[in-house]
Amino acid sequence: MAIKLVLSDIDGTLLPRGNAEVDHCVVEAFHALLDAGLAVGPASGRALPAILPAFAGDQACVATALATNGMQVYAAGKLVHEEYLDREGLVQLAAAVREVPRAGMICFKGAEVFLVEGERDVLAPIFPSYAAHITSMDAVPDFPVVKANVFVDADVRGTQALMERLEAVVPRLGLNTPMAGFMNVVPVGYSKATGIDIICRELDVSLDEVSLDEVVVFGDADNDLEMLEHVPNSVAVANATPRAAAAARWHIGSVDEFAVPQAMMAIAAGKWPFTA
Repeated sequence: MAIKLVLSDIDGTLLPRGNAEVDHCVVEAFHALLDAGLAVGPASGRALPAILPAFAGDQACVATALATNGMQVYAAGKLVHEEYLDREGLVQLAAAVREVPRAGMICFKGAEVFLVEGERDVLAPIFPSYAAHITSMDAVPDFPVVKANVFVDADVRGTQALMERLEAVVPRLGLNTPMAGFMNVVPVGYSKATGIDIICRELDVSLDEVSLDEVVVFGDADNDLEMLEHVPNSVAVANATPRAAAAARWHIGSVDEFAVPQAMMAIAAGKWPFTA
């Protein structure tokens, strides 16, 4: 089967949670795909300034990328598409979060993280790297916001319940959850799948024409659902959430077993590594 584009979620798929950098075998697998003439990159809820350190600053690994859940699309190292969050919706969301004990909201400007609601100490155990370099704000910022997140001291069920509650209160924005206690904010109807369609159109120039049948995606969490459902050759790691596993066509070992870079090396060698 001819594959032209390989995209993978980072946290929980390439990178065990709690680790700062992917293993060297991940970088080697990315370069093997590039050397074989394929396009490869991350498809992450992180913005690019938070993606690059995970690859030890290797620019080639992120020249193609879906950042911020596909709201920022990079091709050949250039930002080719950017989607912004509705400010009035963010103001409504912040007000709703303010009413929830041990919940908060953050917004980003490039690599800068701003605490709009809640407490840093609540965020710290959920996403330490964001909490370590955060600036408090009194209100939703005036600058255009691409990336925002809601956090809460809760388990998976509690996170899901709060997500549904907030979506009902703020229907102009959507939410998805990559892990317990953390939610991504997106425009309604926007997802990593939207970004995949954009990147395929962009890569038509360098790779002739890219159809969804020529794409492989890897994921593990509920913010990967639309991506896994959208691409025929979708792959879930063994540690995936039940919903992500059900959405994927193929299934491999866990992030701790380096299952994704092993599959990538096989694809780079012209082999098909998926059987179940």
